[in-house]
Amino acid sequence: MPKFERGAVSIYYEEFGSGYPILLFAPGGMRSSIEFWAKSPFDPTVELAKDFRVIAMDQRNAGKSRAPLSRTDGWHTYAADHIALLDHLGISRCHLLGGCIGSSYAFGAIKQAPSRVSAAVLQNPIGLSSNNRELFFAMFDGWAQALKPSHPEIDDGGLREFRDRMYAGEFVFNVSRDFVRTVTTPLMILMGSDDYHPTATSEEIARLAPNATLVRDWKTPELIPQTVTRVREFLKSHAPS
Repeated sequence: MPKFERGAVSIYYEEFGSGYPILLFAPGGMRSSIEFWAKSPFDPTVELAKDFRVIAMDQRNAGKSRAPLSRTDGWHTYAADHIALLDHLGISRCHLLGGCIGSSYAFGAIKQAPSRVSAAVLQNPIGLSSNNRELFFAMFDGWAQALKPSHPEIDDGGLREFRDRMYAGEFVFNVSRDFVRTVTTPLMILMGSDDYHPTATSEEIARLAPNATLVRDWKTPELIPQTVTRVREFLKSHAPS
């Protein structure tokens, strides 16, 4: 099994196809892992592997990836994993495709290493709305409680600090509106439409980011072939020659 190990952190990943690289950040909240792509409206490990080198990963403490838990963990911790995996694979520049929480991971990678991201597809971006913060807290708590017996290095107070660092923020949680205004990376936003992925969040990203395309209708079965074609052409158009 392909694993990248960095100290006590072990990141599981899989590769599909060949060509210009795309790093995937899966849906699934804190349980973001490769298996969620098969349950998504389309599976980029299948649909994009004909034209690209597609790298899918399990986030730390999800799927087959493992890492210690710390009260100082947060979005920056995940971004460090993502950049380290690219370094391990010898990838200097790539596209990103993130679903759900993966859209916020994509913003984190762009913030940490903007020159290494050539374009990004944000599918169902998560974001804060007037009544959904408790949904994200509950999702985190369920994940954390399942891990707690095997992680004596962190207590309940530390887990709350970690949770607040992930989900006490505004907008897309990971970065601010002011940051998104500065993102010149080409973005394609496949609009969200539920409590975890508010439509208003997708619309606001599209308004703020100077080089963003919003796709409103994309996920019903009859539209998926068209969506896959549109995503593929967008990514091809921004792949360095």
